[in-house]
Amino acid sequence: MRFPRFIFAAVAAGFVAAAAAQAPIPQPNAPVAAPTPNVPTPPAPVPVGAKAWLLMDYDTGQILAGENYDQRMEPASITKVMTSYVAAAEVKAGKIKPDDMVTISERAWREGGAGTDGSFSGFELNSRVKLSEVEKGMSVQSGNDAAIAIAEHVAGSEEAFASLMNSYAARIGMSNSHFVNSHGLSTEGHYSSAHDLALLGRAMIRDFPETYAYNSIKELTVGSITQHNRNNLLWREGSGIDGIKTGHTDNAGFCLLASAKRGEQRFISIVMGIQSKSQSEGFRLRETGNLNLLEWGFRFFEAHTLYAAGAKVATHKVWKGSIDTVTLGLTEPLTLSVPRGRYGDLKPAMDVPKTLIAPIKKGQVIGKLRVALDGKVIAERPLIAEADVPEGGFFSRLWDEFMMWWDSE
Repeated sequence: MRFPRFIFAAVAAGFVAAAAAQAPIPQPNAPVAAPTPNVPTPPAPVPVGAKAWLLMDYDTGQILAGENYDQRMEPASITKVMTSYVAAAEVKAGKIKPDDMVTISERAWREGGAGTDGSFSGFELNSRVKLSEVEKGMSVQSGNDAAIAIAEHVAGSEEAFASLMNSYAARIGMSNSHFVNSHGLSTEGHYSSAHDLALLGRAMIRDFPETYAYNSIKELTVGSITQHNRNNLLWREGSGIDGIKTGHTDNAGFCLLASAKRGEQRFISIVMGIQSKSQSEGFRLRETGNLNLLEWGFRFFEAHTLYAAGAKVATHKVWKGSIDTVTLGLTEPLTLSVPRGRYGDLKPAMDVPKTLIAPIKKGQVIGKLRVALDGKVIAERPLIAEADVPEGGFFSRLWDEFMMWWDSE
């Protein structure tokens, strides 16, 4: 038997209207400082001689400027960031330990040691060294011997390790990358892109900050050999630069992936493919190119925390629950960089189900929060339930069933 509509019309109308009002447009936090005047953002400084380059906002992964950044190119020794990421991930998974003793095999010594033309750490043949120290040798001194030794320790062979590299690269979202070795010397089928390597740097900083910190060590001694970090930007006072990796081969040219943090704001920059007959000029061009991009980012973009972790973003109506609403929030703060003076132009919006039915678990992903500027989404985060919402009693669920039917008619 269907209930006459007029019996519940007044109650239902008010109830449905109240439900519709439970998910308002989320409002971001007000700026902590006084609003900055809106100043037009000048074009980014193009790195001289670079075949590909970009500047990325660390917090959102948004590309603020760049050219040819999805073009496949040889990554040279920036490859070692991928090697470092895989090793750190395998440590986290419990497969290996930082104090494992790594053997410097004959292959690592002959193909990547002091007798080669490439960079090396200087570990002795057949010596056994703690994994953490070998990682430092790879990160600071860009040791090819260290990279090969790590690959063999983690996966048994460099070929098997390359398969792991590609698996982790896919998880990170590196869609224009394929790795064949752990060190980055020119090999057929070994390539990446500026965009992919920036994503890798971002993942390294986010997922394994302790391992990332190896890249800020300015010098390292192995045996009787002391070598300086090849990233000369680490010596730039006040720059905030704390990594990440240089690279150079004849085919790849001079490359540098860098990152800097000032206050709550961090950027990632990369220049690739600079060709120069002079090593000193190649170093200068890749360093200047990155430094100028990072300075441009800090000068013309502002960092704002729109929502704190755990802060209430919105309230959503829940049907058939023991309570009628659930608070939606974020698992981590939402901080992003916007052009100077444009904070007030940000447009947050939610993508949530129209009908949300209990039971709901605390931490359950309910939808997404998106933030747009000039019609383009620049940040996206999952919205989660801040509390459990168990099913309601029989009559409560029956009433909500009727109200849902009423609303659908």
